[in-house]
Amino acid sequence: MTTTATTRRSTGLFADGSRLLRLALRLDAIVTGANGLLYLALAAPLQDLLGLDTGTGRALGAFLLLYAAAVWVISMSARPRRGAVTAVIEANALWTALSVITVVAGWFSLSTVGAVWAVLQAVVVAGFGALQYTALRRTR
Repeated sequence: MTTTATTRRSTGLFADGSRLLRLALRLDAIVTGANGLLYLALAAPLQDLLGLDTGTGRALGAFLLLYAAAVWVISMSARPRRGAVTAVIEANALWTALSVITVVAGWFSLSTVGAVWAVLQAVVVAGFGALQYTALRRTR
């Protein structure tokens, strides 16, 4: 009797670390860019809703648009550069931490809705960072 070993090869999105990484980066860039546009376009209504000063909201919006563009550029390579991806992951970790600290420390006098929004943003950004970290490890 002969025994034949079979190997299962994963296919699809999660099998290719580079493909997953590019997707994670692009999703991050799209969500971040949309968020930045909202902060810029709706600074006045968001001031009432979130308790975020219009000047601060516009500054955050401009920053987020620039950051989103940088993340998108990084995602364009077939094999995104490890150092650039690591910088994105670290920036996402920093944003997550600062969002939570902002709420706890009461830095911007956010409304209750604003505080909940900041924490929800932190969760989403942490999720992008975790997905990017996982995908980066799969590219080895």
